[in-house]
Amino acid sequence: MNILFHHRTRGRGAEGVHIRGVVKGLRELGNKVSILSLPGADPEEELVTSKPQQQQAEKPAAKKSLFSRLAELTKHTPEFVFELFELAFNVLAWWRLRKTVKEQQIEFVYERYSLFMFASVWWAKRHNIPIVLEINDSCLVHRVRELFFQRFARSIEKWIFSNATGLVFISSRFQQVAQDAYPNMAPSVISPNAADLDQFIIDDAAALALRKQLAVEDKVVVGYVGAFVHWHGIDWFVDLIAERLKDYPNIVLLLVGDGVCYQSIKQRIADAGAEQQIIMPGRVAHDQVPTYLSAMDFGILPDSNDYGSPMKLFEFMAMGKGMVAPDFTPIAEVVADGETSWLFKANDRESCVEKVLSLSSQVEQQQQVGQQARAYIERERQWRHNAEQLLTLVK
Repeated sequence: MNILFHHRTRGRGAEGVHIRGVVKGLRELGNKVSILSLPGADPEEELVTSKPQQQQAEKPAAKKSLFSRLAELTKHTPEFVFELFELAFNVLAWWRLRKTVKEQQIEFVYERYSLFMFASVWWAKRHNIPIVLEINDSCLVHRVRELFFQRFARSIEKWIFSNATGLVFISSRFQQVAQDAYPNMAPSVISPNAADLDQFIIDDAAALALRKQLAVEDKVVVGYVGAFVHWHGIDWFVDLIAERLKDYPNIVLLLVGDGVCYQSIKQRIADAGAEQQIIMPGRVAHDQVPTYLSAMDFGILPDSNDYGSPMKLFEFMAMGKGMVAPDFTPIAEVVADGETSWLFKANDRESCVEKVLSLSSQVEQQQQVGQQARAYIERERQWRHNAEQLLTLVK
């Protein structure tokens, strides 16, 4: 089948990983897949341009695309102006979609849903082209950026969810919230995130080399990879555990990434005198992430939400590492507690810290759970499994 993946995202970070994964899964099933992105937002370009920090520093900063500059500008615009931009985007989406489908003889459109973007469903339905939407956002769930045109957004979303060929939700909780709000919703499937085993290859030699470089060969390394933002909870986790680490000299925290909380976390570590036990290398190149994961014994996911599917959970498990994670429904749906990872009661911060500290002495369980986590990904959560699910909505 000739498939078009259409999206309005920046194509970077977790969203870029997800887009590349689904596209790869569809291609593995014998389909021809093209991606329709805005200039500078092609997720497949991220792997090409991703370089280690040192190499990036040696080169002058790349000139930002028009889309990148507009994306930066929208951070500082009032919400109602931002939403008017989103509505106006329908004109561009309609023109580009119509042109691409005709030129490439597209038979099926798969779209990452964005609020206020109705043109694609309207046009595809009018021309009898199946269109399936992947739902990662909605006006029905908590959003960092609160909507201004709330009622209008909901009425548009209701029409979109009812007129698409099918919908793909990342969790049963998300699906149920949408079904309760829109009873006439299109057929849907639940498809959590997955991992690309071609990207996440366990490399014991590289892991040992990095552990030696970091001087943690004889330590239990608890890892975090992701954005340093409040809703991931890494700030409160460090705040609670920093003072206690001196009683657990065998533990080292390896926290990879950056974000708005980075400096405040670094200051908290200094105040606690825990610099030797909490290592913060900053953001690393995408192709270096598997090496850092290999060097960890298990991972920590301090917080999430009740509808999302955390990408890092699947990447850690793909590398044979269990994670300590909150028991929100989307996580509990894919984790067998004590078998493929470890769950603690969501929002119970003390329980999270205690779980990490207690696991630090259980080396055999860390290894066993990690092996079982990897087997689960191989068996059920590779991207081709997601591709197979979404295609059932077309067939």
